[in-house]
Amino acid sequence: MFLEEKKRIIEAGIKLDRYGLISLAGGNISTKTDTGEILMTPSGMIYEDMEPDDVLVMDLEGHIIEGTNKPSSDMDGILYIFSRRPDIYAAIHTHQPYATAISLIQNEFRADLTTLGNACGGNVKVTPYSSPGSTEMGMDTVEYLGESLAVILAHHGVMTVGKSLKQALTAAVYLEETAKAYLAAKACGPTKELSDAQIRQTVEIYKYVGQGTSQMPEGLTDRIS
Repeated sequence: MFLEEKKRIIEAGIKLDRYGLISLAGGNISTKTDTGEILMTPSGMIYEDMEPDDVLVMDLEGHIIEGTNKPSSDMDGILYIFSRRPDIYAAIHTHQPYATAISLIQNEFRADLTTLGNACGGNVKVTPYSSPGSTEMGMDTVEYLGESLAVILAHHGVMTVGKSLKQALTAAVYLEETAKAYLAAKACGPTKELSDAQIRQTVEIYKYVGQGTSQMPEGLTDRIS
């Protein structure tokens, strides 16, 4: 069942490791099929060692349809996200160090670097602390996401979402890249900010980037303050 989708999940997990967003068996990846099944990575398995049959298929209540492995320990929280946000088709949870570090010093990561606005859809909020494996982790994600594609889980890690696995992966990668740049700048002194209007502009511009998108409206890239 869903062989190609399972392969893509494993490939995404290997990329998470390659980009330094996870170590060993950390984190998890889940996707929703067009017919509503949830594909989820198993607990405690390294992605490089994973085979398609290791990825579980379940329904939104957590009943296993296919697979014999124990699902991710974050299953309850992940299923909560999918059940409350039907527009979400992929969720990636990582322990990426730089973005997670931001949760130790502030309650929001403003999109003062255009890449963050582009990839994550605006500012990224930091949720309250919830224990790993809890339903509350999913509840906080839903509450704090808004229109963004990411939240930073306080003292824990990151959750990114998307309409596709590629979108959620892109959000995770660029969230980490911008967190590195931000923390480097912050170590040198006070940082500069974009205005809320400028952030909204970067988010809007990105909707027209890439193949298959419509023509960018005239005037959208005009300088604003």
